[in-house]
Amino acid sequence: MKKLLSVGAAIIAASLALSGCNEKNGKIKIGAIQLVEHPALDKSYQGFVDALAEEGFKDGENISIDFQNAQGEQANCVTIANKFVNDKDDLIFAIATPAAQAVANLTKEIPILVTAVTDPESAKLVKSNFRPETNVSGTSDRTPVDAQIALLKKLFPDVKTVGVLYCSSEANSLVQLEWAKDACKLNGLEVIEGSVSSSNEIQQVTQSLVGKVDAFYVPTDNMLAAGMANVAMVANEAKLPVICGEEGMVSSGGLATYGINYYELGKLTGKQAARILRGEAKVSEMPVEYLSKFDFTANAETVKALGITLPEGL
Repeated sequence: MKKLLSVGAAIIAASLALSGCNEKNGKIKIGAIQLVEHPALDKSYQGFVDALAEEGFKDGENISIDFQNAQGEQANCVTIANKFVNDKDDLIFAIATPAAQAVANLTKEIPILVTAVTDPESAKLVKSNFRPETNVSGTSDRTPVDAQIALLKKLFPDVKTVGVLYCSSEANSLVQLEWAKDACKLNGLEVIEGSVSSSNEIQQVTQSLVGKVDAFYVPTDNMLAAGMANVAMVANEAKLPVICGEEGMVSSGGLATYGINYYELGKLTGKQAARILRGEAKVSEMPVEYLSKFDFTANAETVKALGITLPEGL
């Protein structure tokens, strides 16, 4: 009985803690916006929902999650963000930088938690990753770009030129491009940029670099992640390895990565949300959080297609 009373009290406290809480049928309202459908972002959302449930906030019971996917279109991000603001949701969860920027531009009052955002500070979502001082915080999917480039050099010591593919309109990708260029310079590698502005350009741009580069590097770029199968098709046929920013891109045909677990990243954000809903933390004072563990992943079919052997110990 004491346990049941404790859980009930926590739920009541959470409801009272939200200033101006506008509940639907007695439920706390959470708007969730995802930029595009691909494995990494899908796992982030599932981790968020599962973590909230573990913390006592279950969709359909004491909270109501309105999940919307923008299908990779910035205009859709703005439309969805407007809906959440007009609905006066109690908290908004934004997955990927463009989705987060769309929501943050429309409300300075509703708490916003983001994930799969490489650098919230450079994306102008927070004043500082250590202390946001805005209505935005969350988790970063910053990956070890230097280790990923070092992996490329370790697997293919004769590589001289690397084609870095990225979307020119994604702020997170531009940041990672600079990190990749720095890492390549340290490893004595020349970089040739392959910029795309729409998914229709992915195959063409990848093909244009065949014959000019010895390998590809693709950061955690949402457009490229969603179109990774097109990159892999061209690169694997040309026997050019692709080192990726995250595991889902490897599953879609890339060769290998050292990357984070996006499900765990989503769970980390869900834990943050629970603290906010309980009134235990203020989003403006909540530091952006990171995962510190990185896993090696390789695609066995791609290894076979390239005719290579991975070193022992990887």
